[in-house]
Amino acid sequence: MRPLRLAANTPRSFYRGTGRIHRFRGLPVPDDAFHPEDWVASTTARYRSAPAGLTVLDEGRTLAEEMAAEPERWLGREHVARYGPDPGILVKLLDAGERLPLHVHPDRRFARRHLASPYGKTEAWVIVDAVPDAVVHLGFARDVEPDELTGWVRTEQVAPMLAATNRVRVRRGDAVLVPAGLPHAIGPGIFLVEVQEPTDFSVLLERQGFAVSESSAYLGLGRDAALACVDRGAWTDGRLADLSRARRAARQVRQGVERLFPEQADEFFAAERLRPAPVSDLDQGFSVVVMVSGHGSLRYAEGTLPVTAGDTIVVPFGAGRGELRGDLEAIRCRPAPAA
Repeated sequence: MRPLRLAANTPRSFYRGTGRIHRFRGLPVPDDAFHPEDWVASTTARYRSAPAGLTVLDEGRTLAEEMAAEPERWLGREHVARYGPDPGILVKLLDAGERLPLHVHPDRRFARRHLASPYGKTEAWVIVDAVPDAVVHLGFARDVEPDELTGWVRTEQVAPMLAATNRVRVRRGDAVLVPAGLPHAIGPGIFLVEVQEPTDFSVLLERQGFAVSESSAYLGLGRDAALACVDRGAWTDGRLADLSRARRAARQVRQGVERLFPEQADEFFAAERLRPAPVSDLDQGFSVVVMVSGHGSLRYAEGTLPVTAGDTIVVPFGAGRGELRGDLEAIRCRPAPAA
């Protein structure tokens, strides 16, 4: 098996982008601004909108169908034994042309109980580019009582709700873990790679200005039931710092490969920054690679694939070990280990 270069996969969304994804990928920018995400190597469908979101390969079959036909070649025997024919991650490019609504993703316990899913939606971001003074909102800065949160949401009091959150500056190169349950919103002017659990579950705490129905905003559960998944506790500066603090001793894990996320991410996914020096050593395993800048080559046993900024690559387990060469930077996203 060999790595595959993927076409853009930009299902329509409820918020605006700036055309950054299409420019990054070397494609014409659509007139419709509501395509701010590229779902890369996706076996996950948009919530209530299947098959939107699923990656379709050149042969016309979805990636999910290909994996189901040959799961061990795509994902490896140990992974399939633990997770089945499911990669366990979803990777996106995200182009925030406006501030996203404050929202929350359920954790696995909530998803099993209410949504019939083994996955919640812990996610993490790698900032590819950001305007000066770009900010994200992460968690509440103080404890919020249940009635207070319900009141904000019911009466659409966006200003006091946002004022209660932590405003965190981000810049190019930052990597941030966003645990399930944490209220968050991405500010305008941020372009990032996101890796997450493979669901499209979001509970919106605000809907003003966004074309989202009440049922969809609360995952069909009703407001009070959906708000039970929100972490209302205070997130101090120390707790927030832990979301981007990788283990210092493990940052350089192999030649040309840097670990990006803290240990809390390990049960969900992993990501690596690849900067060949002169190569990045890629151990065997299913992965999704986003070429951030530069150009070079991705070499595996089946041959060499030229790569350049804007490319997205899916690498099957069956491709074996590989190496990346060139004057470039890439982000490699991987499932949690099966062992």
